[in-house]
Amino acid sequence: MRAVLLALAGLLLVAGCSSAPSEGTFEFGGTGGRTTVVYDPPEARGTLPAVTGESLLEPGRPLSSQDVPGQVVVLNVWGSWCGPCRAEADALDQVAVASAPRGVRFLGIDVRDQREAAADFVRDRGVVYPSIYDPPGRSLLALRGYPRNAVPSTIVLDRSHRVAAVFLTAVLASDLQPVVDRIAAEPAPAS
Repeated sequence: MRAVLLALAGLLLVAGCSSAPSEGTFEFGGTGGRTTVVYDPPEARGTLPAVTGESLLEPGRPLSSQDVPGQVVVLNVWGSWCGPCRAEADALDQVAVASAPRGVRFLGIDVRDQREAAADFVRDRGVVYPSIYDPPGRSLLALRGYPRNAVPSTIVLDRSHRVAAVFLTAVLASDLQPVVDRIAAEPAPAS
């Protein structure tokens, strides 16, 4: 009887610790030590629920990754306190400007920050895209299993808002632009 109870307890423990994601929903499964992961083919990509929050520069105004249906969305997690975030700011702006005509939109997610410091960062550097102000990082909960301490990091969503690429490091324009170009060139989703 004791052996049966131990076996049942073990099964319950295993069942409680494993959770299958909803069909087609993105769940971050790690990188195997890599700082860049590209998810291909497109049919194998998981969809990301809306990443939403309040605008950094316009308090009270909601922002969402879903504001631009059918567009490629590049999410960048950053903080004004983060040295590598400062280093990559110009590269992100460069790719954002170059890619906008092809239906690519950027959305920053400012985490673990003071609003005034973050606003100064954006104004001083002339950042060309909006950011969600999210000091506790709640908007990142949509990224199931994603390391919330990975700052900076960049997530590229395809036109169906499926996760196509993840950069867990500061990016250079020469690394990000080809990935964004390739994803922007993929066929638009059927309506």
